[in-house]
Amino acid sequence: MKIQRDMGKAAALRSVRDVARWDAETDVVVVGLGAAGCCAAIEASEAGLDVLALERMSGAGGTSALSTGQLYIGGGTPIQKACGFEDSPEEMFKYLMASCGPGEDEAKIRMYCDHSVAHYHWLVEHGVPFKESYYGDGSYTPTDDCLSFSGSEQSYPYRDIAKPAPRGHTVQQDGIEAGAQLMRSLDAAVRRTATRIQEDSLVQTLVRDDDGHIIGCVVRCDGAEQLVRARRGVVLCAGGFINNRAMVDQFAPALWRCRYRAASDGDDGRGIRMGMGAGGAVKRMDVGCIVLPYTVPKILMNGIMVDRRGMRFINEDLYQTTVGEAALLHQDGHVYLICDNACFARPFAPAEVAAVEDTVADLEKALSMPDGVLQQTVAVYNANAARGEDPIFHKGAAYLQPLTNPPYAAIDYRVENSLYTVFTMGGLHTLPTAQVISPDGEVIPGLYAAGRTTSGLAAQGYSSGLSLADATFFGRMAGRHTAGRSVPPE
Repeated sequence: MKIQRDMGKAAALRSVRDVARWDAETDVVVVGLGAAGCCAAIEASEAGLDVLALERMSGAGGTSALSTGQLYIGGGTPIQKACGFEDSPEEMFKYLMASCGPGEDEAKIRMYCDHSVAHYHWLVEHGVPFKESYYGDGSYTPTDDCLSFSGSEQSYPYRDIAKPAPRGHTVQQDGIEAGAQLMRSLDAAVRRTATRIQEDSLVQTLVRDDDGHIIGCVVRCDGAEQLVRARRGVVLCAGGFINNRAMVDQFAPALWRCRYRAASDGDDGRGIRMGMGAGGAVKRMDVGCIVLPYTVPKILMNGIMVDRRGMRFINEDLYQTTVGEAALLHQDGHVYLICDNACFARPFAPAEVAAVEDTVADLEKALSMPDGVLQQTVAVYNANAARGEDPIFHKGAAYLQPLTNPPYAAIDYRVENSLYTVFTMGGLHTLPTAQVISPDGEVIPGLYAAGRTTSGLAAQGYSSGLSLADATFFGRMAGRHTAGRSVPPE
């Protein structure tokens, strides 16, 4: 194994005038063989192009292989129909436009919703397995079931904006985790094409001609430099930047406080920096998926989430990413889940209990909260919950239960003490064709990007499965556009 590890700066953009000779030529270079890169390579190769895929590791996978293997797909898929759920592209569009903001990309969301069912069929045709079964709620299904509610579709205010439907489609496992199964399937699909794969190859920078076209790249392989010419373009699918401390400090410093980074070694921002060096704009670089895993088991959602003062700040039945974003970005990562004996359970992932007391007043004191604040919060919540109401935050009736059964516990969800999970979602600004554009909105000829190297479908308000959905779909669009095929597919 010759894993290429390099967290340093991407080399300066290379001019064609400094290229004495090309070591290899191809139509399209795909940088990175995660979900986005695989799909880009498949589409370009199936269109008849000569494709060279360059992967810095010793095999395909990237962060996609480490994921839960869930894709956000909707609009009326065969799985949704088989499980008795109705959905439409319009309802999916309304939900994503409401939840993926601020800065939602309407053009990408519209295209994806309109072609989501067709994308499902494309994945199946290329060997990605799904089971016709419904799990329930959650981003992680411990069974081999497929369909689940993987966002805030059933919670206020989204349930009033769009008809709720489960859209999380988890790949059916075959003795391995679903993310690994997804990448095993896509890797096999790539290898069924004529794509040439070169592993242990770190792309260092891009090559530009005198007219501003990206025409190739510089690669480090076996300790030697190679120059690869790309006649149709280079597709950057090199991951996000959560492992690059300097970039996180510059663009999204709060994210570094999270204890677990959902990332592979490749998530060092190299692809983004290469695109920026070529004149590409970046978008929503402050945005990350921030998971606060407090919803397993579900009974914990009967508790109330409070800030350092003892005040509620959100409805607890929202998806764990939305609550995580609110907790870290708006409450400085200093929050607790307050439970009574009736709704307390040991959470998964594990979290410590900050205090246990026989009265709310004593719990308030143990947490060093202002006198009376937590007591008032619980009293108001209990009075409303007893009537089946939550007029302040509109928590769903299924999770409304007065906290009246002592003792009372505060589960410690301060960011330093619990397992917040994070990855970046900002990146290069691309069109729905996956073409990278400049800060002035001009297309950079020959340069494409997909996956977490780009700013895609999701901003804050993440629903699980959107990252893989975005990567696979717009990876496909990149491959299609390099080949001159219609985007989206007709």
